[in-house]
Amino acid sequence: METKERRAPELRVERWIGKTGEVLDSQLRLSDLGTGMKVLFAFQHWCSGCHSHGFPTLQRLHSTLSVRGVGFAAIQTVFEGESENTFERLRQNQLAYGLPIAFGHDPIGAGSRSPTFMEDYRTRGTPWFAVIDGDGRLLFSDFHLDADGLAAEVVRIDGEQSIAPR
Repeated sequence: METKERRAPELRVERWIGKTGEVLDSQLRLSDLGTGMKVLFAFQHWCSGCHSHGFPTLQRLHSTLSVRGVGFAAIQTVFEGESENTFERLRQNQLAYGLPIAFGHDPIGAGSRSPTFMEDYRTRGTPWFAVIDGDGRLLFSDFHLDADGLAAEVVRIDGEQSIAPR
């Protein structure tokens, strides 16, 4: 999906667990993910594509890029299957995939037609990835993310910044 210099909207997801499964007292903000690039992953617990493709992609990205300062968060967008896609499932998925990142639960709110993340990032389902640069620009927002391509680009940019005159 083309983003054309679109600013990344602030997160409005209200319920989160932290990196070790603790329930967070406040909403996670993009700034909580650091000052550099950020990767947001939208999923549903009952989504087979999330488990066969999305989470393995997120694992590869996290293992390669978290050491380079890229921030990560996963958001369960509950646009269907409310009885399966519950807040309690967040920790189950966090543990199953060994992801020490924040997980949010984003059901459809009163008077809304979609979860906040889906509305704000114009997503069309799950699994969905959004990539935000350090200046807050939404670089990518779509179903299929090339994990190896993104990792190579981050490594290339890091290399240029480390040899650039200061």
